[in-house]
Amino acid sequence: MLGDMNKPVLKDFEINPKIKLSALWAAVTLCYLYGDYFELYVPHKVRGLISGNNLLNSPSKLLAAAVLLAIPALMVFISIVLKPRLNRILNIFFGLMYSAIMILIACTSLTEWRAFYVFLAIVESIITILIVRYAFTWPRE
Repeated sequence: MLGDMNKPVLKDFEINPKIKLSALWAAVTLCYLYGDYFELYVPHKVRGLISGNNLLNSPSKLLAAAVLLAIPALMVFISIVLKPRLNRILNIFFGLMYSAIMILIACTSLTEWRAFYVFLAIVESIITILIVRYAFTWPRE
């Protein structure tokens, strides 16, 4: 089929909701990683890491942070392999949870040196809201 000006129209394919969700979880995971990496450039951050005077200054806090960051990374795979019903429930639940966390972080990080963090938190919130939307509107048979 030819489109405008006799150019062939590119075929678009319907994407399985599992692939959409997985790709969105991969994108949000990368944004989390970038935010944590860029934070190393904030003045005095490295000094706090070396001295132990930082937000994650105990084994239990490090474990909690690891769990918090592992979930989105695991959702990349889980979104592909789980059956639709449980998949939908987990994507809605974790999508809402991470949206709330990132909105809270954006509201509490409003400083000049954390503008990048606020920007990424907004992007991450948009991505996790899209996750909720795609999971909520999962096609039915």
